[in-house]
Amino acid sequence: MPARTARGRFLTFEGIDGCGKTTQLRLLARALRRRGLSVLVTREPGGTPLGERIRRLLLGRASAGMDPHAELLLMFAARAQHVRQVIRPALASGRVVLSDRFTDASLAYQGYGRGIDIALIRRLHRAAAGGLRPDLTFVIDIDPRTSVRRARRRNRRARRDEGRFEREAVEFYRRVRRGYRALAAREPRRGKLIPGETTPERIHSHVLAHASRLLARGAPRR
Repeated sequence: MPARTARGRFLTFEGIDGCGKTTQLRLLARALRRRGLSVLVTREPGGTPLGERIRRLLLGRASAGMDPHAELLLMFAARAQHVRQVIRPALASGRVVLSDRFTDASLAYQGYGRGIDIALIRRLHRAAAGGLRPDLTFVIDIDPRTSVRRARRRNRRARRDEGRFEREAVEFYRRVRRGYRALAAREPRRGKLIPGETTPERIHSHVLAHASRLLARGAPRR
């Protein structure tokens, strides 16, 4: 793999809460930095001061009962700022951007999970993010019952108020998981479905192999 890319690359990590995607993002960032690449790590919702404020509103338990369309629009408000302020400038400077979630999360959670029209979500993406698409997306696939237990345990340990989604029924997460699988199947060159119920080391080896092949190729036009 070359020491640097001519133009930036955009890689995202997806999956239901507690699947281990954040751990895998950090492992990949460390591996790429060791190879001399300039890596930006970010997350959604969040990534900017405005986005982090929206994150607290979206994920906090005090927002229980939020209308699904309000939830969706807040997600895209944070995303619009994130793309303009953080992601596009980093890509323009030739950096590798690793994001913990992007628009696939809205398609899976608000589309498949909440039942909002997928076509509407795609239109919002074009408006808010200018149609920006990741070069590669890792979907960490795991049983919802295992995933939700992990997410709840993580939030208790961290003592953070980000548990609104974890209070959803398991059937909600089953719909979200089906959504992620459908999205990966729809774009198999971009979306890599990776079994998540194995060791972090094994998952990382799959992630690193896919990322290495991508970064060894020339950067595409955006």
